[in-house]
Amino acid sequence: MKHGSLKFQVHEPDYSDLLHNTYDWSYVYDNVQEPIPDNAPEPLGKRVTLTHYVDANLYHNALTGRSVTGILHMVNATPVEWYSKKQATVETATYRSEFVAARTCIEQIIDLRNTLRYLGVPINKHSYMFGDNESIVNSASVPHAKLHKRHTALSFHRVCEAIAAQYVVFNYLPRADNLADILSKHWAYPAIWDMLRCLLFCEKDTLLENEKQK
Repeated sequence: MKHGSLKFQVHEPDYSDLLHNTYDWSYVYDNVQEPIPDNAPEPLGKRVTLTHYVDANLYHNALTGRSVTGILHMVNATPVEWYSKKQATVETATYRSEFVAARTCIEQIIDLRNTLRYLGVPINKHSYMFGDNESIVNSASVPHAKLHKRHTALSFHRVCEAIAAQYVVFNYLPRADNLADILSKHWAYPAIWDMLRCLLFCEKDTLLENEKQK
């Protein structure tokens, strides 16, 4: 899209209205904490908030039967990294493919948070991950949820452990608002214009907006 561009928008998103229930996960994960490097420099400058959109498309590839994972990472209001790739295994249910995608997103969140730490950037305590499968969000967000399929259980526990360590907040977002949908499915250009417009065709003068934030 030769007329598209990525514009830096430095304002922090306001998530104060999100419900954030806290539970005692200690009987499951024994007071797990976020793995923070001890040799990162002292953070300087303004704090940033990380937002992550995740989605999976079941049976995306008719030849292999594999689903596709789509992930979009934002630093404040600026997209900085995106991921669209076939999953390594064949999943036979949306629930399972969505958990594989969520696990991949968690691993990328850890990498992005530590990269920013090594760059000396102060980051918000919480990273906000959004998905459009309400069952996945509910299952991963409460300690009493159970999963018995071994393969899916590994992805399940990877996601739950990050939530228990309180550096990831997992929230439900309707599909029409989930920007990762762009990366997980085959789309005709007009069908996703509203989502693309806010990412690649921002009409605001972000330089002026950023000056106002100072």
